[in-house]
Amino acid sequence: MNNDTICALATANGVGALGIIRVSGNEALPIVQKSFPAKNLGKQKSHTLHYGYFMDGDESIDEVMLSIFLAPKSFTTENSVEIAFHGSPHIGKRILETLTKNGARMAKAGEFTLRAFINGRIDLSQAEAIADVIASENEASRKVAISQLKGGITNEISLLRTDLLNFVSLIELELDFAEEDVEFADRSALTQLLGRIELKLNSLIESFQYGNAIKNGTAVAIIGKPNAGKSTLLNALLKEERAIVSNIAGTTRDTIEEVLHIKGHAFRLIDTAGLRETTDEIEAIGVRKAREKVENAQILIYLADAATADFTADIEMIQSLVRDDLKLIVCATKIDEVTPPQHERVEEIFRNAIPSDFDFIKISAVENQNLQDLKNELSSYVEQLKTSENNIVITNQRHFEALRKSLDAVHQVNEAISFQISTELLAYELRNALEYLGEISGEVTNDEVLGNIFSKFCIGK
Repeated sequence: MNNDTICALATANGVGALGIIRVSGNEALPIVQKSFPAKNLGKQKSHTLHYGYFMDGDESIDEVMLSIFLAPKSFTTENSVEIAFHGSPHIGKRILETLTKNGARMAKAGEFTLRAFINGRIDLSQAEAIADVIASENEASRKVAISQLKGGITNEISLLRTDLLNFVSLIELELDFAEEDVEFADRSALTQLLGRIELKLNSLIESFQYGNAIKNGTAVAIIGKPNAGKSTLLNALLKEERAIVSNIAGTTRDTIEEVLHIKGHAFRLIDTAGLRETTDEIEAIGVRKAREKVENAQILIYLADAATADFTADIEMIQSLVRDDLKLIVCATKIDEVTPPQHERVEEIFRNAIPSDFDFIKISAVENQNLQDLKNELSSYVEQLKTSENNIVITNQRHFEALRKSLDAVHQVNEAISFQISTELLAYELRNALEYLGEISGEVTNDEVLGNIFSKFCIGK
């Protein structure tokens, strides 16, 4: 990493009351000083605010406030300055141009956070948590991201690595005394430790399904025959006219996606084209897209018009769509238009025809009947994914893959012990387990991984 001084806009692009530009590096104070004659910045204390005009030569660009953070007590652990200016994009552009003229360079994506990681202020999982905090769109994702920012995952992994490292050291010592045929590492104690590590890894891996639902939202496909009430339901859940509703079959020809928040969890609702055979080329594309959305959904809400006389086509459609990992909710719609006995008849027909487990809810989107029951069912699905044994939730795909590799390595170590494989091979498998665990916190990493992670950050973070 270069030791030069970087600068970037830290606030969102666009007009606002205020904008903030960050400057970090060994020359941060002298570079800003060239455009801030109001104070001698080199004589100021850390964590102080200073008022004055930001200058480009003899021209005043804007009235600003400077925040000074001296190394190592800054986010990057370097000397840093934050410039608060009136939130005009043009003013921000002028200040950045002046800073680069003074000797700074524009920061790359995620470079401030990368420097914080390289300088040891945060580990890699905490750096990723910063991006997750910024991207959080609901209460659940915010809470999990803050927990990870506090080092929750790192603390869990560090305990596992410390215990495992002790055994690796003893195994390595055995290699030094290989000719004397001595055993420093108690194999039975190592087996017990591996058992504890395996339980912990399994718990963390199992939490990923819940974590993924928190971070990315749960995909919910709303499916049914034309005029079953799919768009009406979407509008009712969102409480806005998002989809066109009409009595003309085939009105919805493309998929419509919107996010609904229920009890702090995000659900990505996907309204699809009505499923039927059609000669209309555009509608046929919509039907194909609808099937594709179901394949990628975690929850399928199938709508069946309660006034229908024959549900054979609905049942065949459901049977063609269900799979073991898909939660199915069958909704009898438009119940305000039929009598209660008909409600019961519809449920009986579906219960007798569909062997899979599913929830049955009778709704009227127009009259807002039982929509809360549907919302509760969606919310309970996410809550049931949570594992009560573990407070740490894995939300990051990279962490998930590293944990799976660690678990595989632990299994290999167990096999090595069971078959009394040579100490050299045992040491090799133990090192693998340590390396994969270290990938999560960044104790073991490479430039390609770092480049991939930090390239996804916004400029200025």
